[in-house]
Amino acid sequence: MDKLLEFGRKALFVVRVLSGYEERRIRSYRLQLQKRLELVQQRKAALRKLPEQAILSEVRRMVEEMQILNKKLEETEVAIEEYFKPIDKEAEMIMNAQLEGEEKIMREMVKTMHERALLEKAEAEKIGKVGSVDAKDHNQETASTASNQA
Repeated sequence: MDKLLEFGRKALFVVRVLSGYEERRIRSYRLQLQKRLELVQQRKAALRKLPEQAILSEVRRMVEEMQILNKKLEETEVAIEEYFKPIDKEAEMIMNAQLEGEEKIMREMVKTMHERALLEKAEAEKIGKVGSVDAKDHNQETASTASNQA
């Protein structure tokens, strides 16, 4: 009976091979394996990209945080500038008042120095006139003594 069963199996196999059923089944199985292999390769590629994607997402997150911090910094700078505007205006007014006072003092000093220079010039002219009169008197005296001796 076992022989008969074995013979039946072999005969059925031969019929399937001759009819092309077995070939179609083998091709179908090969296609299934090929599809599985492609899916596995796609998953493998996705897993390889996963660290890159994680790194890229981390970089994006860090860039967004930096942009947020930059915006906050700019807002803070604007707020500080707004806060110090009145103080800057007052400081500018004080500086202008000091500069005007210094300019006034400088003008007075220039005026005083000019007046002093005029006085010194007038005094020098007086000394020059007195000196020339003394020189004339001296010349006249030496001339008169020389004529008296002669």
